[in-house]
Amino acid sequence: MLAHCDIFHFKVLIFACLLTHFPNSIAEGVEDGAVSLTYDNIDKILAENELVFINFYAQWCRFSAMLGPIFDTAADKVRQEFPQSGRVVMGKVDCDKESSVASRFHITKYPTLKVIRNGQPSKREYRGQRSVEAFQEFVRKQLEDPIREFFDLRELSELDDKKRMIIGYFDRKDVPQYELFRKVATNLKDDCQFHVGFGTCSNQNCEIGQHFHLLNASQALHPPGEPIIVFRSDKALSNDEDETYKGSLTIYDELNVWAQEKCVPLVREITFENAEELTEEGLPFLILFHAPDDLESVKQYKDIVTRTLISEKQNVNFLTADGQKFAHPLHHLGKDVSDLPLIAIDSFRHMYLFKNFNDIFIEGKLKAFLQDLYSGKLHREFHYGPEVSNDDVPVTGKEVKTPTKPPESQFKKLAPSRNRYTIVKDEL
Repeated sequence: MLAHCDIFHFKVLIFACLLTHFPNSIAEGVEDGAVSLTYDNIDKILAENELVFINFYAQWCRFSAMLGPIFDTAADKVRQEFPQSGRVVMGKVDCDKESSVASRFHITKYPTLKVIRNGQPSKREYRGQRSVEAFQEFVRKQLEDPIREFFDLRELSELDDKKRMIIGYFDRKDVPQYELFRKVATNLKDDCQFHVGFGTCSNQNCEIGQHFHLLNASQALHPPGEPIIVFRSDKALSNDEDETYKGSLTIYDELNVWAQEKCVPLVREITFENAEELTEEGLPFLILFHAPDDLESVKQYKDIVTRTLISEKQNVNFLTADGQKFAHPLHHLGKDVSDLPLIAIDSFRHMYLFKNFNDIFIEGKLKAFLQDLYSGKLHREFHYGPEVSNDDVPVTGKEVKTPTKPPESQFKKLAPSRNRYTIVKDEL
């Protein structure tokens, strides 16, 4: 395992090794497939392509050297599969030569794989398997149409009420408003489901919902010539309200900001797929562990957090977790699925248990639990036992404290693996 590279003492030595062992790698600067991105050309390439998949590397980093030929080979195959101009580019950035580009994209480890959609960096890095086939499949998935078309209102009634979604209604596909809608959907496809209906209503008496079983769905739901975009909440998991977009349908940033606010909730679900991303945000977790079929406690928790803890969103990540899938952290808390639902904090040092789930309904109780984390009280009690009030002091006047032993953090183990990264020196 390489925890970090000492740039000043080992760079020359490692670079010499790369020349010996990787003659066709990035060490020689050979353009094997991925396009070399520089300060001079990166903005043009990002602006002209729907998807840009970038490998940020350092020549002295052995993990970069291992990945370089694989990424280049994948780039060649992707270029053959998607030869159309403007669709996809697999690029690479030499972070030593292009330090300003690396800084712009906040590179803190090598190699880092980032996705840029329509000129906008995705908040999720690529964290999947690092093979030619995996890269090809990832690009295919990214280029799939993010929007599902529906043809009847009954289809909307059958949508998954555990998912947040944005639904659009347009007269035709070949209008600029739909192209803007599609662009937003491409950027937020990982956070929301996107659906669309097309068609005009020639009948002047056509009204919302009237004869919906006979009409094209979008005909029944919007006047001719007036596109509509609506947010539909995850009703099974939250009390969030549906909302119609009232902003401009010609300004990308305006629609994108609105859709992002709707698609990314205050309380998110942690999964094995997004755990690395969440741990990298560096904020403690306040987690509700619940049974898979227990949706009511999820709604209650989300409602309490939204009403009373929204001011804490810069300090903590509010999460829900399937208690069956994450049985291992429960075990370290001394609990199992029969104890669900329960709430805990993972500070990335220790895990602390909220004593009674039903106490969330006591005004200020959950917030006080967070304050005890910030003040260090939870950590002090870890070392010295529960704090003793005056009423609890024995007659002898000596405090009797039994040290508690909260388990070590379990979610920090889901952080990015150092077995595949070299950490940038400034981050140490």
